[in-house]
Amino acid sequence: MQNPFYRFAVKVTGLLAITLVLHLGFLKLFEQPLFENKIVLSYIVNLLLVIGVFGLLYILRNKYKSQLGFLFLAGSVLKFTVFFIVFYPIYKQDEDVSKLEFAAFFVPYATGLILETLSLSKWLNEIDQ
Repeated sequence: MQNPFYRFAVKVTGLLAITLVLHLGFLKLFEQPLFENKIVLSYIVNLLLVIGVFGLLYILRNKYKSQLGFLFLAGSVLKFTVFFIVFYPIYKQDEDVSKLEFAAFFVPYATGLILETLSLSKWLNEIDQ
């Protein structure tokens, strides 16, 4: 049986790839620029952060079992910190963060967060049994 971290990394990579294709499809459908707003960078950074946070939780699962929820929240803080350091200054250059700029970051963030939460919940339930 493959370890949960490997299965998660494959699953989140596939899901974010599909989400990117759908995101680009919606942009094309609504005649918006496809590769502006650092969309590819956003998907890559979110993928690496989600895999990194989940991997760290996987490594610390035995030593800090009762604190994993707090570590998960710290991972979310890390993701928002990266947003404010890497993406926010770029998006704010014109003094306005547009809906397209917001979506370029938030869609992969939310997708990764949902999968991360569901996978972590399932994984923790398996540990408790």
